[in-house]
Amino acid sequence: MVSLFINGKKVEAEPSQTILQAAQKLGIHIPTLCHDPRLTPTGACRMCVVEAEGARTLVASCATPVSEGMKITTHSELVMRSRRLNLELIWSDHPNDCLTCDKTGECQLQRLMYEYDVKTSRFTDCNPSSRPDDSNPAIYRDMNKCILCGKCVRICDEVQNQHIWAFSNRGMQTSIATAFEKPLRESGCVFCGHCVSVCPVGALMDKPAMKKGRPWETRKVRTVCCYCGVGCSLVLHVKQGDILKVTADTHSPPNYGSLCVKGRYGFEFYRSPDRLKSPLIRDHIDQPFREASWEEAIKLVAQKLMEIKQKYGPDAFGCLSSSRGTNEENYLAQKFTRAVMGTNNMDNCARVCHAPSVTGLRAALGSGAATNSLADIEGAEVLIVSGSNTTEAHPVAALKIKKAVRHNGAKLIVIDPREIELVQYATVWLRLKPGTNVALINGLLHVILKEGLEDKEFIRQRTENIDMLRQVVSPYTPEKVEEITGVPGEDIIKAARIYAGTGKGMIVYGLGMTEHKAGSHGVMSLANLAMITGNIGRPNTGINPLRGQNNVQGSCDMGALPDVYTCYQKVDDPAANKKFSEAWNCQLPTKPGLKEPQMYKATLEGKLKAMYIIGYDPAATQANIHHVKSAMKKLDFLVVQEIFMTETARLAHVVLPAGCFFEKDGTFTNAERRVRLLNQAIQLPKGTKHDWEIMCLIANAMGYPMHYNHPKEIMEEVASLTPEFAGISFKRLEGDGLVWPVWDTNHPGTPILHKDTFTRGKGKLNDLLYTPSEELPDSSYPLYLTTGRRLYHYNNGSMSLRNPEIHSISSEEFVEIHPDDAGALDIKTDDRVRVTSRRGSLEVKALVTTRSRPGSVFLSFHFPETPTNVLTGPGEDMLALTPEYKVCAVKVELCAC
Repeated sequence: MVSLFINGKKVEAEPSQTILQAAQKLGIHIPTLCHDPRLTPTGACRMCVVEAEGARTLVASCATPVSEGMKITTHSELVMRSRRLNLELIWSDHPNDCLTCDKTGECQLQRLMYEYDVKTSRFTDCNPSSRPDDSNPAIYRDMNKCILCGKCVRICDEVQNQHIWAFSNRGMQTSIATAFEKPLRESGCVFCGHCVSVCPVGALMDKPAMKKGRPWETRKVRTVCCYCGVGCSLVLHVKQGDILKVTADTHSPPNYGSLCVKGRYGFEFYRSPDRLKSPLIRDHIDQPFREASWEEAIKLVAQKLMEIKQKYGPDAFGCLSSSRGTNEENYLAQKFTRAVMGTNNMDNCARVCHAPSVTGLRAALGSGAATNSLADIEGAEVLIVSGSNTTEAHPVAALKIKKAVRHNGAKLIVIDPREIELVQYATVWLRLKPGTNVALINGLLHVILKEGLEDKEFIRQRTENIDMLRQVVSPYTPEKVEEITGVPGEDIIKAARIYAGTGKGMIVYGLGMTEHKAGSHGVMSLANLAMITGNIGRPNTGINPLRGQNNVQGSCDMGALPDVYTCYQKVDDPAANKKFSEAWNCQLPTKPGLKEPQMYKATLEGKLKAMYIIGYDPAATQANIHHVKSAMKKLDFLVVQEIFMTETARLAHVVLPAGCFFEKDGTFTNAERRVRLLNQAIQLPKGTKHDWEIMCLIANAMGYPMHYNHPKEIMEEVASLTPEFAGISFKRLEGDGLVWPVWDTNHPGTPILHKDTFTRGKGKLNDLLYTPSEELPDSSYPLYLTTGRRLYHYNNGSMSLRNPEIHSISSEEFVEIHPDDAGALDIKTDDRVRVTSRRGSLEVKALVTTRSRPGSVFLSFHFPETPTNVLTGPGEDMLALTPEYKVCAVKVELCAC
């Protein structure tokens, strides 16, 4: 530690700290305009200057490190004169329009002018006229207000890693500009809004909020983002029942001030004129809907469900809930299904994404959840990113990966058929053929075991089945694996040695691992890799699925699955069944229910007669949607609870309008098991009701009492029945939330799982053989099709496509095709092509790009006009039944038009 004196007060600081940081420890305020603790200090604004005894000039406190015995004065007359002069100089080149500027009230320059009593400038002749640029989506630019602090440049470089902004020209002509003065949408900008968030003045502003309200007129509501499993903390700025903009708290995990384009600008869907605002009913799906009162709709639903239960039995009913819904809503959905309908035919849309994570991790470790926090990514020495286009699907998590590599020196191994952005940061890129994940991981295991790189002590003490694993992976030599996967053998050896050579190796994976015929096996193979190297149970290690939707983790935790209650208590376990039966005052069924794909099969067989689908659109997002729609059309009764008229709602007999996440209280659980509070920011639209309230109304109408006054009471019930949630309450979740398990009301939470022992005791090393995908290319359909996400959109697009800013940036789909394949087919970028599989076809524009692997094409599934899932195949994960979205066979042809 270093001792120094600031304004006569002694303070101790780390040698790496600056004078500014030391002063902050004493509570001494030093003004800044260019400083941000996340960024490299530059001292550009000169507002933080202080006197240092013995120094020839004033020094910038934000950029000057402390030293032993320093004597600092922060507010001497010399310092104050310097700051006032500096403010005059800044003001001389700044438009004097504070009365009408949207930044008024939170403008740091305005605040300092007031604080230092600077009323005008002696250099006012330099004031330019304002020439704002409002041509860009989302971001309003007025570069005449720019004070050249450089924060936008640095945060784009150092945090977002996009390098869009730079200093241009010199002297009085210096400005902040994009390369060649290109518009933002042509510059590579991803519209994360980082630059807007750090701008101290009105040079960069959130365009949707312009001229709609002053900062002091808005109410700030903390909540959680609904767009992916990172679960970013949001601050909603609300005025008179309208959300003006979204920001983030720089001190709140897991995002610490960072947001992606959807989190910052994807909020306007709630006010779309397409919102459902009245219950809709009809007798037959060939008839048009008619509006109904809530009383009539609830009565009809209750009557029909009771009739079907009495006539065909409880198992003629199935319920699908949503990973976009809250924990409380998912809990009630499974309670309604089991206690009211008397069946375990309960599932949620995690089935189509991360069900193999639950299956695979439970089999290997005993718990189907991430082992470590997202923050641990930054401290890892080696990162494996497998099957995750992180920069597009989980952009804020990607920032942590980039920071680990760029700033902390981590080595990155990317396993992906596509040339995703993270390949630019990779030490090794394993570009495998789609569907060969298990073979590749077995190849890595083979090298590690053959070369004696495994953690023998960890294997001996903490795992079982190592001899069988050795035997199974023995044939998977680098040469053999190269034949299967197309990955060069030397790269397999290099990656294995890198990962096995560290005690801080972390695995992060996505849907490119799970959405395969062998998805669960792929997850188990990654667990094998973590366990044989001992990279689990400690900080900066572990195996961590990046959940697709915002509450995939929570929906599964809440028992919205066919075989478990909350936190994976088995329905066929006598003790668990007895506990829940007594709590819910009924006798619950013990036979595990149907998974989602099994429900469609049972419907087509005439066994399932009714479904209740809450906030989920399988008619657009399930694979092979012709099959799914055929099943839904055969149902005697389908109830859909939604905020928009989705493809699934169009097939319903009753549509019940619900609230979106801005309009509700509750909790979400993110990918790191962090349970966070969702706080209602605006009122429900007239004619709609909360999801939990609707379920209670139906249950009560069917004669089962289900009464709650607020979601916090539902969470209290969850905590009473779930040991891992015993210490969770809405009161304790205020602030940053808690990471389960939380065993009692004094427990701080558990950021790292499996520290001393695995949930199942010893970790199981599963012996897994490579299984080819269900459908492979052939002479008729010669190309692989793999599907996934785009940065600007989410799921079926029902929310993201209804945001004007996002829609103006990305409004249509395109098929990515490699130049080799495009050349052979005479296809050029922007040509309209027809993509055809054995199940259907669609027309779409082409994008010729090396991102796609030769022999493969890529489509997302966000756009209703391009229903990608008419193409996807019949393959399903062998254990979890998750659709094999990542592999099917297609052909691509130029459209005749």
